[in-house]
Amino acid sequence: MNRLAQTDGLTDVQREILATVREFTEREIIPNAQRLERADEYPQRIVDRMRELGLFGLTIPEEYGGLGESLLTYALAVEEISRGWMSVSGIINTHFIVAYMLARHGTDEQKRRHLPRMATGELRGAFSMSEPGCGSDVAAITTRAARDGDGYVVDGQKMWLTNGATSTLVAVLVKTDEGADSVYRNMTTFLVEKPQGFGEVQPGLTIPGKIDKMGYKGVDTTEMIFSGYRATAGQILGGTPGRGFYQMMDGVEVGRVNVAARGCGVALRAFELAVRYAQQRRTFGKPIADHQAVQFRLADMAVKVEAAHQMMINAARAKDSGERGDLQAGMAKYLASEYCRDVVEDSFRIHGGYGYSTESEIERLYRETPMLLIGEGTADIQRMIIGRRILEAYRID
Repeated sequence: MNRLAQTDGLTDVQREILATVREFTEREIIPNAQRLERADEYPQRIVDRMRELGLFGLTIPEEYGGLGESLLTYALAVEEISRGWMSVSGIINTHFIVAYMLARHGTDEQKRRHLPRMATGELRGAFSMSEPGCGSDVAAITTRAARDGDGYVVDGQKMWLTNGATSTLVAVLVKTDEGADSVYRNMTTFLVEKPQGFGEVQPGLTIPGKIDKMGYKGVDTTEMIFSGYRATAGQILGGTPGRGFYQMMDGVEVGRVNVAARGCGVALRAFELAVRYAQQRRTFGKPIADHQAVQFRLADMAVKVEAAHQMMINAARAKDSGERGDLQAGMAKYLASEYCRDVVEDSFRIHGGYGYSTESEIERLYRETPMLLIGEGTADIQRMIIGRRILEAYRID
C-alpha cells in the first residue's frame, strides 16, 4: 500500500517543490526542533533557508517575483513543514495570508510596493483582528481609526499577533466611521509598515514583549498597542474604507486551510512516531504492535490521518477553483484539528511513560496541538459556519 497522506493529480512542478520541502524538513527542521522549542528560540537559520528556497513567495504571482503556486501547493508544503515543527509553519502563515489579501484586494500601487519584497522575505507579513476583549466576535473590536484631515489617528489594543515582533508589514482591522448601517461595513484594514523589534517601534505604535504560551514556541506572539498612531489614506487596503471585514474574512478562509494543513502534518508525525515505537517496544515477549489493542489504536489513527488529509486538499482545491470555500475550509479546519488532537493523544498513550518525558517528541506535539483547536476560529465557530451553510443547501420551502 502507499503510505498515508498521499495526494493524487499533482503536477511535476508541485511534486518537485514538495520533495524539496520534505528534504528540508528532514534535514534542517526535525533535528533542531526539540532544542529550539525548549529554548523558545526563534529559528533564524531555518527562516533564512526558507527565504533561499523561495517559500515566502510560494503563492505570490510571478509578475511580482513569486512562484505563483496554488493554495493546494502551499497547504501541502505547510503539512510537510508542520510535520517537522508547527511553529515554523506559523512564521510563514501570517505572511502568506497578508500576501494573499494584497494580491486579491490591494491597489496596483500597494501590490507593486509590497509584493516583490514579500516574495523575497525582505518584507514579512502579519495580520491582526483579535483584541483583549474579543476573539471570534470580530464585530466587537474597539480599536478605532478616526479621520484627521487627509489621514487617520489610530488608538486601541490588538492581541494574539503572531510574528508581532519579527513582522514588518501588518494588516490591521480597525473600526472607522463610514456612516454605514452595518458594523461590518464600518471596518477597514490598514497596512502598517514597521521595523522589527519590541517596544515603541514607531511613534504611537508599541509591540510589548512576547506572550508566554504552553506550546507553539519559537514564533513570537504579542500584543500591538496604538496610541495616537498616524496613518495615511494610502495605507487602507484596496484604497477604500469600509471593506476591511470582508477582506479579513477572505484571508481567514485560506488561513483555515492552512490550520487544517498544520493539523494534518502534526497528526502524521504523531502517527509515524507511534507506529515506529510500537514495533520497537516489547512487552510480554513480543513487540507491542503485535497486541490487538495497539493495532486497533494504530488503525484509528491511520484512518483519521487519511481523512483529515483528504478533506484538507478538497478545501484547498475548492478555493483554488474560485468557488465559495467557507464550508470546505470550515470542515477541513474543524476535522483536522479535532483528529490531530485524537491522534496525538493516541500516540502519547502508545508511548506510555516515555511520552511523558520532556525528551520525547510526542510531549512537544501534545503541547502544540491545542493551538489548532482555537486558531483561525474555534471548533464551535466552524460548526456554526458549517451548520448555516448546510441549512442553505438543504433549505425546504
